[in-house]
Amino acid sequence: MDEAIDDQDISCVQGIIDGKEKSTELADANHDGVVNSEDIDHIKHIIQGDEDTLTLIDTANRTLTLKMPIERIVAVTDDSAEALRVLHATDKVVGVSVETLENFVYLPEFNQTPNVGKWNEPDIERILTLDPDLVISYKSATPKYIEPKLNGTHIPSVALDLYRADDLPVEMRMLGYIVGKTAEADKYLELFNKVADTVSEKTSTIPEDERVRVYLEGSADLKTYTKGKGGDLACTMAGGINLASGLEGSYPEVESEWVMVQNPQVIVRLAQPSEIPCGYETDDPSGFEAKRNEILARTGWSNITAVEDNRVHMLLYEFGASPGVPVTIAYMAKWFYPELFEDLDPQAIHQEYLTEIQGMDYDLKKRGVFVYPP
Repeated sequence: MDEAIDDQDISCVQGIIDGKEKSTELADANHDGVVNSEDIDHIKHIIQGDEDTLTLIDTANRTLTLKMPIERIVAVTDDSAEALRVLHATDKVVGVSVETLENFVYLPEFNQTPNVGKWNEPDIERILTLDPDLVISYKSATPKYIEPKLNGTHIPSVALDLYRADDLPVEMRMLGYIVGKTAEADKYLELFNKVADTVSEKTSTIPEDERVRVYLEGSADLKTYTKGKGGDLACTMAGGINLASGLEGSYPEVESEWVMVQNPQVIVRLAQPSEIPCGYETDDPSGFEAKRNEILARTGWSNITAVEDNRVHMLLYEFGASPGVPVTIAYMAKWFYPELFEDLDPQAIHQEYLTEIQGMDYDLKKRGVFVYPP
C-alpha cells in the first residue's frame, strides 16, 4: 500500500496466504477473486515489466483490468498529454484533445496527432477509428463522457486527473506502470517530493494563526478557488491559507468588497494565454504588468495589506493545474515566506522540470513569461 510494486508486495501477499497478514483488495494482483501463489507470480511479472494484464483502481475509484502492453493511447486532456511526455511515452499517443493541439508551442510533439475533440465533448467516433488500447480522461469526465460511449467496445478508459497536487504522485506512478515507464515516473516523483518535502519541512512548524493569508484570483477578475481545487491545493502545500477555501462552488465570483474585508497578505493572480499573453508563447511581460497594475489600482484596494506591501504576483495558470504543479508550490512558498525560503529558486526548479524531466530545449532566462514581477 505504498504505491510502488516491489519485493515488499511479494512478502505481503505471502503473509496473507500464510494467514499472518490482513488481506487487501490490491493483494489480488491478477484480480481473479482469490489471493494465492498466482498473485505472487503476477507481481513478479509486473516488476519485470512483462505482465499480460494490469489491474488498478483509478482516480474515479473504478477497478479495471488492462491488457498489457499498452501501445496506443488517446489522451483526451492536455494534462495527460503532458504527463505522457514527462514519462517519455509520446510515441504511444495516437489521439489528443483540442486543448492539446491549441497548446502547440508547449506541446509541439502532438501537432500532427489526430484531433479527438474537447475533453468534455470527445469525438467518440474518431476515437474508435484510432483503435486505441486505452483512453485517458479526467475523473469527472470519464464516467460521464467516455465510459458509457465506449461500453460494448474492447477499448478501456482510465480516469486520471494528472493536475491535482494531492493525487499527482499516485497518478504519475500508476501511469508509469501502465506505459512501462516506472523509472521515468520515479524521476518525476523525485522532483515533486524534493519540492514538497523542502517546503513542508519549513512550513509545518508555522502555527495556523501565523500562516500567510492568500487571495487567489483565477483566469477572470474576482473569480477564486475553493477547497480542493488546483490553486487551493498548491497554496495549501506552500503553507498559505486560501481565504476562499470555505466558499460554496468550485470557482465562485466574489465581490471586490469581500476581498477588502478579508484583507489578504498576498494576492496571486493566475492567468491563461487565452486571456493575457503569457506562458511559453510570448517573451513580452507587458500583459502581466498591465493586469497587475490594474489590480493594484482597483477601487479601495490600496488599503489591502498585500497591495500596501507590494505582494501582488502574476502566475501562469497552467502551473497550478498540471503535472508542473511543483513549480507553483515553489513560487508560492517563495512569495509567502521569502525569508524562510531565501535559498529556494523556483525558476531553477521550473528549468529542471523542463530540461531534466521532459527533455525540452527551452531556456527560461531568455524565453517565456511565467511570473510577474520577475
